[in-house]
Amino acid sequence: MFESDPAVSLLSQFLGLELGIAAGNRKKRQKSANPEMLAEKVAESMSLIRENPVTGPKGGLHVYGTAVLVNIVNAHGAYSSRNFQQSYFPEADEQSGEKLAESYLTGTTGCWGCPIVCGRKSFVPDGPFSVKYTEGPEYETIFALGSNCGVKELDAVIKANHFCNEFGIDTISMGGTIACAMELVEKGKIPEEKLLGFNLRFGDPGAMVECVWRAAYKAGFGADLALGSRKLAEKYQAPEYAINVKGMELPAYDPRPIQGIGLEYATSNRGGDHVYGYTIPSELLGIPEKRDPYSTEGKPEWTIFMQDLGSVINSSVICLFTSFALGLPQYAGMLQAITGMELDPEKLLKIGERITNLERHMNNRYGFNRVQDALPKRLTAEPTPAGPSRGQVSHVPEMIDKYYELRGWIDGVPTEEKLKELGIA
Repeated sequence: MFESDPAVSLLSQFLGLELGIAAGNRKKRQKSANPEMLAEKVAESMSLIRENPVTGPKGGLHVYGTAVLVNIVNAHGAYSSRNFQQSYFPEADEQSGEKLAESYLTGTTGCWGCPIVCGRKSFVPDGPFSVKYTEGPEYETIFALGSNCGVKELDAVIKANHFCNEFGIDTISMGGTIACAMELVEKGKIPEEKLLGFNLRFGDPGAMVECVWRAAYKAGFGADLALGSRKLAEKYQAPEYAINVKGMELPAYDPRPIQGIGLEYATSNRGGDHVYGYTIPSELLGIPEKRDPYSTEGKPEWTIFMQDLGSVINSSVICLFTSFALGLPQYAGMLQAITGMELDPEKLLKIGERITNLERHMNNRYGFNRVQDALPKRLTAEPTPAGPSRGQVSHVPEMIDKYYELRGWIDGVPTEEKLKELGIA
């Protein structure tokens, strides 16, 4: 163990970092304001994490990694495929966390000192997609490079994920862009001569893998893929096929049968992002309490709460997955012990609200407003065609005014009164 305040060392095991420590500079380590209180709060938090059915040693995140969600989300009819044309993938079993563990897993990994250890180590022993060693793939990656491209082969997803890791490419955006390109080809928007014989079709694992390195090197059609889905679709006069919010490709939860996450995508300051305000635990898993995913009732309030909580967690540099087991009292207690600030859950949530509004205020200065707080038309106008959630659409247009009212915003812009209340203006 490092030579530092024992309470800070204990906390660093939990958080996965050494607070305020530069590598190799042990003499400048930050001391906690209240080591005894910190040790008590960390012990409480660690106990909750270990006992939780999601984060504990027998929980889904540790046993199967984030890919444990594949079958859960697919069973609800929210596992999108073919560029969000569908919300259910019949071959999901073949790319699930269970399948990964059975056929390709070599071990587990996690952030430094993490008690959850949700990371995977995998390999593909032979075949065209062989990989000796790689980390992942995560749930989002399996969706983006797998079902969203109509690809069921998990070995191909592992190979493409390995390329993304090596090239430093975000897998959600890469998969969303490939899926967009596949639909553009499917709908005849990209001329065959542009592809030079490249078989860019849904369900082709080789084409999907090839897209990654082509985009990285801007080789051939890869130069178009490197634009990202929005600019790619605009180039071929079909912007409706770019499934994004504020230029960010959407992640692995179809918002049509999960109303809260749809509102989160639309209003997130970062664009189409699920972790800015992660409503999935309550809407699909019943944590901390079950909320009907099809219903819009109470979703503006819950989305705001989760976004402000997310701002606190992200700014504290704590893993979002701890929120399956912990709540505001635990975060407030540990942060008070570290900083010496007088914090309680209400004060901490107000800090989160201030962060969210400050980010929004900055976005507004660059011209963002209500226009950008919208989902692609496909998700609000085209019902899910098949599967358990057949017939569902996202009701973001019906929820957003209430969201703005509760936020103290007008058309996506915080009022002067709200900015003054939060000490921003």
